[in-house]
Amino acid sequence: MEKRLNILELQPQAYKAMYGLENYLQTTRLSPIHKELIKIRASQINGCAFCIDMHTKDAMKNGETAQRIFLLNAWKETALFTEEEKIVLGITEEITLIHQHGVSQKMYDKAISIFDKEYVAQIIMAAVTINAWNRIAISTQLEVPKE
Repeated sequence: MEKRLNILELQPQAYKAMYGLENYLQTTRLSPIHKELIKIRASQINGCAFCIDMHTKDAMKNGETAQRIFLLNAWKETALFTEEEKIVLGITEEITLIHQHGVSQKMYDKAISIFDKEYVAQIIMAAVTINAWNRIAISTQLEVPKE
């Protein structure tokens, strides 16, 4: 892959703002697993190898199982995910694919029936943030570090 520009070096204030969102997410009530499921699933949809690599490792450190990570892209077809996790993943997918139909009323209503509005807002912000990171990583061709 061709080496491209480094946003961190060229636009440090932009990176600082993005890290501000990450720091905000650390203060939310989102569970560590919910955060990582959001980050992995959005990154899978967007095809961001760098972020998939990072967040699958982070998820494993937070107690996520390899089996659930392997099946994450088929979460609708397995009973391995809780109803709450399925709502988190559904919102994440609809935000990531926002150009298709936005966040549906059905998904929003499901979310509000399970979570309070504050938690739903935090899910939305986590999905928005990882989508921004995916776009930075993909457009600058960040490489997956070799172990």
